[in-house]
Amino acid sequence: MRRQQIESIDGNAEASRRTPGSQGSGRARHGGNARRGLVVATAGVLTAAALAGCAGKNQVPSIGYGVDAVVASYNGGSTLGANSGAAAVFARVLPGFFYTGPDGQPVADTDTGTAKEVPGEAQTIQYRLNPDGVYSDGSPTSCDDLVLAWAARSGRFTKPAPGGPAPQFDAASTAGYSDIERVDCQPGSKDATVVFRPGRHYTAWKTLFNATELMPAHVIANAVKVPTVVTPLQSGDAGVVDRIADFWNNGWKLVPGKLDLTALPAAGPYRIESFDDKDGLVLVKNEKWWGNPAKTPRIVVWGKNSDLKSKVSSKAIGVLDVGAGSLGEVSLDGFSSANLPGRGVEQLVLNTGGVFASVEARRAFALCVPRQSLFDKLGHPGFTQKSGLGSGPLNSRTLQQDSLYYPAVTGAADKYKGGDASAVQAAAGSGLQNQTVRIGYVKPDERRAQTVTMIADACKASGITVVDAGTPDFVPTQLGEGKVDAVLGGSAAFPGPSGSLTATDAIAALRTGQGLNFNRFGNGRYDAISDQLAAEDNSTTVLNLLTEQENLLWSEMPSIPLFAGPRTIAFGDGMENGIPSPTKAGAGWNMDRWVLTR
Repeated sequence: MRRQQIESIDGNAEASRRTPGSQGSGRARHGGNARRGLVVATAGVLTAAALAGCAGKNQVPSIGYGVDAVVASYNGGSTLGANSGAAAVFARVLPGFFYTGPDGQPVADTDTGTAKEVPGEAQTIQYRLNPDGVYSDGSPTSCDDLVLAWAARSGRFTKPAPGGPAPQFDAASTAGYSDIERVDCQPGSKDATVVFRPGRHYTAWKTLFNATELMPAHVIANAVKVPTVVTPLQSGDAGVVDRIADFWNNGWKLVPGKLDLTALPAAGPYRIESFDDKDGLVLVKNEKWWGNPAKTPRIVVWGKNSDLKSKVSSKAIGVLDVGAGSLGEVSLDGFSSANLPGRGVEQLVLNTGGVFASVEARRAFALCVPRQSLFDKLGHPGFTQKSGLGSGPLNSRTLQQDSLYYPAVTGAADKYKGGDASAVQAAAGSGLQNQTVRIGYVKPDERRAQTVTMIADACKASGITVVDAGTPDFVPTQLGEGKVDAVLGGSAAFPGPSGSLTATDAIAALRTGQGLNFNRFGNGRYDAISDQLAAEDNSTTVLNLLTEQENLLWSEMPSIPLFAGPRTIAFGDGMENGIPSPTKAGAGWNMDRWVLTR
C-alpha cells in the first residue's frame, strides 16, 4: 500500500471520540497528524463558529443532512452500496472495527470491538467484538459477520459465465480480503482470528471489516433458512452459498417506500426508521446501542436526487456536504461553510470498448481534455493551496498529492495538460476524429455540466464531438453496457463523497475483475504492481514501483484524472461538533455527536 501518512491519528481520534463532555465527545474531534493546514484550520473555524452563541437556545430534535450520495443499498461492501455512498450515510448505523476519519485515515472504533495484529509466521489479526454488542433487533453481533464479509469479498466463490468464471458476490473490491486464507470463528462467538495466506502481508489491514462492511449475518441465515452462514461458507456448500450470495447482492437494496425493516437491523447509535421520497431517509436513535447514545434523536438524510438546492433554501438541511459548485448559485446564509480539497479523484473513467477501444484513441482524448484550465476554473473554488492536496491538476489516479512520492513519480502526466495542438493530429491518427464521446454523470450537477461543456469546447478543434449524457438516474454500469463512453465522477466513479488516505477504492477501480472497475480495464502488470505495493515497506522499491505504475497508467489511459474533487461542507449556525471530512465518509462520519441549537 502507498507509503503515505496512513497511520496518523488512531489513538487521539478514538480517545476523543469516547470522552464524554469534550468537544470530541463520542466522535467529534480528531488530533495527531490530522489534515495539515487548510482542513484542520477550517474544522476549527467551523466548530468555533457553530459553538458561538449557543447558550440559552433549545436543541433541535431533528437535523437534516444533505449529501450528494445516491442512496441505493444498505450493504457498503457491495458495488452498488460503495458507489451509492453507503460510507457517507450508514457509518453510524453499521459501524466496524475502524471508520474513515476526517483526514481519510482508518481510525479504531472500540465500541464495535478490538483488532490486534499478533506475531506469527503468517500475518494474523485477532478480532474481539464488544461483549455488549447487539443489533437493534436483539440479535448479538458475532464473528459470523466477519466470516460473511470475508467470504463475500474474497473472490473465491464463482459461477459459470460466458467469458469464464464470474464472482458470485458482487463485491466492490476484494483488496485485502483475497489475501486472507481463513477466518477462524465458532458460530455465535465474539472472537475471530483472521489468518492471511503464507507469504502475504497486507499493510492496510485496518481498512478491512470497516464501517458499513460488517453486515448482519443472522439476517441472511434467517432468509436462506440455515442456522448460521459460517458452516456453508467454510465448507463451500454450493447450493447454500448461491442463496447467501443472492441475498448479499440483492436483499439489502434500498427503494424509497419499499423497505423491509426486518432486514435492516443496526449495530450503531442510529437505525433506519423509514425511507421515502417525501420524508427522506430517516435515522433514529437505536435503543439497543451499548455505547454513548446519539446526541440528536433524529437525522434525516437527503440524497443527491432530493433537490438539495430547495432543501437548503427551505432550511430543511442543517448539514450540507456536496461537490463544490454542484448546486450552482445557492445561498448559505445561516451556515458556517467552506470549500475544501477532497481525497476523491475528480476524473473521467473511459470505456475500453467503443470509440475508446484503442489506447491511441484514449490518449488522443486525454490530449484535448483541458486539465489545467479545468483546475484553474473549477478545481479550487475559494481556496488556493501552494502545495499538497488541491494545489494543481491531479496527476495520479491512486496517489495523493500530499504523498512524499507524488512529485517524483508523476512526470508522465506533463504532456497531458490539455489544449495541445498535437491533440488534433493525435485524434486523426487514432480514428477518434469525427467521433462522438458521450460523458455520463448524475444530474443535477452544475459543476460537472460545466466540466463537460469546457471539454466539448476544447475538443472541437480535434474534430471530436463531446455530448453531455448526464441523467438523474445515471449509474456507472452504463459504461460497460456501452450507453456512454466516459463517466465523470469521483474516485471509483462515485457520484458523491469519495476518497480516503489509503486510496483503496481508487486502486481497486483499476484492477482486473473488481466490482468498481466499471470500464473493465485489465492489465496484468498493474495488478502485480498493486499487489506488491500492498505489502511493500522498502521506500526505494515503493518509489520504483510507483514510477512504473504511473508510467503504465498514463500510457494505457483507462481514466483521466482532473483534480482533487473540492467539497462544500456547511454546518448550520448553532451546530456543535460539526467536523468536515472531505472523504468518502462525508460530514456524517460523526453524526451521532451533532447538536444543533436554535
